[in-house]
Amino acid sequence: MRAVALVALAVALVLVAAASVAFGARGVTWADIVAGVSGSQETLAEAAVSQRVPRTLLAAVVGAALGVSGALMQGVSRNPLADPGIFGINNGAALFVVIGMTFFNMTDQYAFIWVALAGAAVTAVFVYLVGSLGRGGTTPLKLALAGAATSIALSSLVSAVILPRVEVMDSFRFWQIGGVGGAAFDTISRVAPFLLVGFVLALVSARGLNSLALGDEMARGLGVHVERTRIIAGVGAVLLCGGATAVAGPIAFIGLVVPHVCRMLFGPDHRWLLPLSACTGAVLLTASDVIGRIIARPEELEVGIVTALVGAPFFILIVRRMKVRAL
Repeated sequence: MRAVALVALAVALVLVAAASVAFGARGVTWADIVAGVSGSQETLAEAAVSQRVPRTLLAAVVGAALGVSGALMQGVSRNPLADPGIFGINNGAALFVVIGMTFFNMTDQYAFIWVALAGAAVTAVFVYLVGSLGRGGTTPLKLALAGAATSIALSSLVSAVILPRVEVMDSFRFWQIGGVGGAAFDTISRVAPFLLVGFVLALVSARGLNSLALGDEMARGLGVHVERTRIIAGVGAVLLCGGATAVAGPIAFIGLVVPHVCRMLFGPDHRWLLPLSACTGAVLLTASDVIGRIIARPEELEVGIVTALVGAPFFILIVRRMKVRAL
């Protein structure tokens, strides 16, 4: 069943990728698509197709990264409401990028990647430390509360830095919405090593995350090194989330919706949940990008807005069905 679902998702990804290349603000013919995919940019239509190819690839890669990072965070925290946005990871990356742009005149995309990764890592460690304070140590509820409070604080800091600086606000606001419109093969190649390492660490931690779902004591009884598993999975999540945020901005709800749906449909086994979340995230983000280009013709609706419109109702549904003690 899960293998069939994985194949079906792969086919769906091919179909939405084809739609992403074919549909957009500018209409194109089959001849334009063939020429544009081949690299020709002699006409405006061929140039549009040529630009959609890296955009489609980036949407698929970022969607997969966010889906897997959300699954890792939910596994580490044992909290189905965990995702990079709710835990403040996106805002941590955004704050470091804003500081780099404002105080260090940072413009290089490669520098953005390193700075965003640093911000994501610092935020993840801070949230985990705060969630570990007090009696009982780390609990899913304490982690969720620490992440929510940190996310709000970081968002306020981002606003405090950019509001007095109009020139920074103009360049940052498009990145902050979250989108893949400025994709280029050079950008993808720069972030690819970080995402690849993140995916590998995610797969390595899959068995350990299955044991963590039973509780720390049970996991230790099964011979799992709990802290090492959390560190490996956490580093993988930070690399995936930080890299995706650096190149596409803080896209919300993919990391929450995708793993939750995959877990409900295919079970909690992370050996299957992680690749299924990767494929589903890639399909969802690519499809959202296509929708954003079609419904707002001749303009475009950024993919971060589309995913928020899809994810917000789903998040409310999850919260209504969950009980606090289940967190």
